[in-house]
Amino acid sequence: MAPQISVPKTALAGLREDLAGEVFVPGDPGYDEARAVHNAMIDRRPAVIAQCATQEDVSNAILFGRETELPVAVRGGGHSVAGTSVVADGLVVDLRRMHAVVADPEHMTARVEGGATMSHLDHATQPFRLATTGGRASTTGVGGFTLGGGSGWLERKFGLASDNLLAAELITAEGKHVHTDAEENPELFWALHGGGGNFGVAASLTLRLHELPELSVAMLFFMPEKAPEVVRAFRDLVGSAPDDVGGGVIYFPAPPAPFVPEHLVGELLCGTLLTYTGPVAGVRELSAPLFALGPVVEVVMDIAYTDLQCMLDDPPGLRNYWSAEYLSELPDAAVDVYCERALKIPPPTACQHVLFPLGGAVAAGRSDDPIPWRTAPWAVHPFATWTDPADDDRAIRWVRDVRADARPWSTGAVYLNFIGSEGEKRVVEGFGADNYRRLARVKAAYDPDNVFHFNHNIAPAA
Repeated sequence: MAPQISVPKTALAGLREDLAGEVFVPGDPGYDEARAVHNAMIDRRPAVIAQCATQEDVSNAILFGRETELPVAVRGGGHSVAGTSVVADGLVVDLRRMHAVVADPEHMTARVEGGATMSHLDHATQPFRLATTGGRASTTGVGGFTLGGGSGWLERKFGLASDNLLAAELITAEGKHVHTDAEENPELFWALHGGGGNFGVAASLTLRLHELPELSVAMLFFMPEKAPEVVRAFRDLVGSAPDDVGGGVIYFPAPPAPFVPEHLVGELLCGTLLTYTGPVAGVRELSAPLFALGPVVEVVMDIAYTDLQCMLDDPPGLRNYWSAEYLSELPDAAVDVYCERALKIPPPTACQHVLFPLGGAVAAGRSDDPIPWRTAPWAVHPFATWTDPADDDRAIRWVRDVRADARPWSTGAVYLNFIGSEGEKRVVEGFGADNYRRLARVKAAYDPDNVFHFNHNIAPAA
């Protein structure tokens, strides 16, 4: 094990005194718990973890990092599957204690602190029958999700999460508090619509809410031999459906869940999920072409958005490797290739082979935001999870093979929240080349020294 960086005792004592939150260093009780992240492949030992409780804590922590010349990573509330929220021998600015959400039903907004997860947000808005686009899991962090664009079940109806961003409170690399919205610091506000955490620490976000009086789902599972026909039916169904409809296709080894018959647990199944911002009768009617194909499992019900969000939660502590390709079209040939690759999911991993429709309010959103993938009608999202390090190579290779399969139909653009470290070229593809140059100028204005570089990084440039 490499030796730990030595932090001056006087500086560390000053940080402990300055913070309302808590400070952890190696050897402290709770240090190992504080450094653990969602992805078990990431095992790094920071020199200091500053668990901030206030915006002032965030500012003080950043200044401490600058003064001690420690590399700085920022941890919001969620996954950071790429591992960018924890840095070896550096400082982690940890926002998880800052998770308050204040819903304002009169103005249809929610103010969300930077360490909140989707669970915090959804439980605050549910009593008012309001919602905004969240991720596809309750454990996703709101901050990183939104600043990266934010793709979720409700996006065809309400747009991406970033489309619903109304304002942000940022702490810059100089420890300064900056407010940004469409009128104040508008260029920074533009950059936050997809540019990620490159420009500062998002201490709070203000999000637009929408009325969501009803929500229903139809979740149907099929045996793999029917999958090509099922995927084509799902494609055609969504292609003519109203924006109220969302969902996806997923291949995975069936989990031991209440809705899965015991004899199917562990079997590879092809599932379709239709979400509908209306009553259960509507989603059942819309799903008729899928029912006609003979599912082996049927779950059709009205559901609270909070419950939908945690239906497919991925537990922490697994090894994770994700990626994605955004498609210009989904012809029959692409469906066949997608289904064939699913049959090669490496056992005994719990890899998931996911296909999402976009369109609707996503495609209709602002074309000048740094989100070039919003116009793609479909996305393929290989989502590998497993437990045994001996399976690392097989699982990662399978994800890369999925990407290679999809490349003939790929737009080249990619949602960076779905991928790990895949090189600078992919980062540029995530923003678009022209957008990247504009983002680099914003970066130079707010973080000229590239303090915040543990992310899908944008290098500052004039």
